[in-house]
Amino acid sequence: MTTRWLSPEEQRAWRAYIAASRLLEDAIDRQLQQEGGMPHLFYTVLANLSEAPDRRLRMTDLAETLKITRSRLTYAVTRLERDGLVRREDCRRDKRSSLAVLTDEGMAVLERTAPGHVEAVRASVFDRLTPEQVGQLEEICTGIARGLLGDAEESGAGDVPWRRRSPCSP
Repeated sequence: MTTRWLSPEEQRAWRAYIAASRLLEDAIDRQLQQEGGMPHLFYTVLANLSEAPDRRLRMTDLAETLKITRSRLTYAVTRLERDGLVRREDCRRDKRSSLAVLTDEGMAVLERTAPGHVEAVRASVFDRLTPEQVGQLEEICTGIARGLLGDAEESGAGDVPWRRRSPCSP
């Protein structure tokens, strides 16, 4: 097999992406730690639960949405549960599943933290782009994600832990 090395343009683009993604994740994480006392992952758990019907999701569905392993999600939910921001409930229709539920306290923390988070995202990303570039960014990221998800399906890696289905729904 012949290695398909990156062209100089591709190498520059790749390195720019790596630098930008690491800097962005660090900036967002710092802002959320300072203003909300939580890392970005915890914030995204709260935000996704806030958008779900009855502010509850099956843990497996939440892991799939966040594209993280069930064990990583379990760790995050355990920490959020300890702080009273999330609680777990058993699934009535599937005893193997549990639901993550955003508490009123968790919703209040999210509502306090969201304005600063949105401002950090806007300042870090969208204020630096033209409207045309925003559309291009969406198109590029969607294409990459779609390709990676398709590759996982084709290679048999589609049976990742967060894609496992059960009959439970909130």
